[in-house]
Amino acid sequence: MKKTIHFLIIILTVMLLISCNQRTKKENMKTDKTAEEILSNPENHAICYGGFRHIDRNIEPTLAELKEDMKILSAMGIKIIRTYNVYHEEVPNLLKVITELKNENPDFEMYLMLGAWIDCKNARTENPIHNQESELNADEIKNAVELANQYPEIVKIIAVGNEAMVKWATSYYVEPAIILKWVNYLQDLKKKGELPENLWITSSDNFASWGGGDNEYHVEDLNKLIKAVDYISMHTYPMHDTHYNPDFWGVPAEEENLSDIEKIDAAMLRAKKYSISQYDSVVKYMKSIGVEKPVHIGETGWSTVCNGYYGNDGSRAIDEYKSATYYKNTREWTKKAGLICFYFEAFDEQWKDAANPLGSENHFGLINLQSQAKYMIWDLVDNAIFEGLTRDGKPITKTYNGNLDSLMKEVKVPVSKFEN
Repeated sequence: MKKTIHFLIIILTVMLLISCNQRTKKENMKTDKTAEEILSNPENHAICYGGFRHIDRNIEPTLAELKEDMKILSAMGIKIIRTYNVYHEEVPNLLKVITELKNENPDFEMYLMLGAWIDCKNARTENPIHNQESELNADEIKNAVELANQYPEIVKIIAVGNEAMVKWATSYYVEPAIILKWVNYLQDLKKKGELPENLWITSSDNFASWGGGDNEYHVEDLNKLIKAVDYISMHTYPMHDTHYNPDFWGVPAEEENLSDIEKIDAAMLRAKKYSISQYDSVVKYMKSIGVEKPVHIGETGWSTVCNGYYGNDGSRAIDEYKSATYYKNTREWTKKAGLICFYFEAFDEQWKDAANPLGSENHFGLINLQSQAKYMIWDLVDNAIFEGLTRDGKPITKTYNGNLDSLMKEVKVPVSKFEN
């Protein structure tokens, strides 16, 4: 009798272990999605991420700070984040943190579009050589490959370069042949089984660099690159073009009789249409060379502070109301169109224009350095999404103390293109 009971206990234990193992496999299957699955679902909110809090970018975010940020982004519904390089410790530490959070909570879901920074030879000097590459590029790719293999359940995309081919980046841009070389290299590693077969490879660049701009970009190496990537990751920034290409901006004659807020909303609607036209131009060029593949938004955003070209002494494009309107319009457009949009960016980073605290590059975040949610996500604070979460030990509160009247006092009507 004792032997029978002992045997039954063993059988029940084995069955319990099998059941637990099957449940664990199901949980892993739920969160271990492929790049194709992630990018084909516009419900998967994506965002660009940098965790640097200081003016000096050599001061790395700590593991605790990265963990704070991932909890905040997860609470916001973000499922995939985009990073830019692997020569800092930020990304390896970020992957450790995401792994730890997944181990703590099987329902925690966060994936990574891993950026590998690419420069030309002599980048950021007086003599850049655009058809030759920096000797540092090979190490970037090597490190990206190692991280993709070490964390295949998190790293789902590798992006070779960030705005590396756009010609206005005169101090560091590379010719498409250099991006093509590394994209082909990574695709070959996939074929040989030296990278996960479901890992997607792309480059993330300005819409013009993908053929949506001037004919000078329409070269055979770009055509080969479009055919080589798994999908196109394009950038669109109407905010910048309120200064550089302002035809869509300002107040046209037929809108002069509108109220101030109607003039602003109309301008922001044109900004949305401007982004859509840039997206359409890339798709059109891609199809013109006989290619059909996904095109997603790798970057777009709208700063909230500026004392330069886009501020009140310039195009009057920047404030929290316009930023929130662009955010809302963009999310609506991309969701309806079935696109993933890596919105730029999660948190303000003050190192980007270290010499000018009010420079627009420092203020693209949805959350500022005082742990305040900007107007575009005030509703998340209202809905207690951030309850129990902190950044730098501070709870997430609202800018302007949540006073919309105070915010609106700083909102200016766009400069009319008929002025000056």
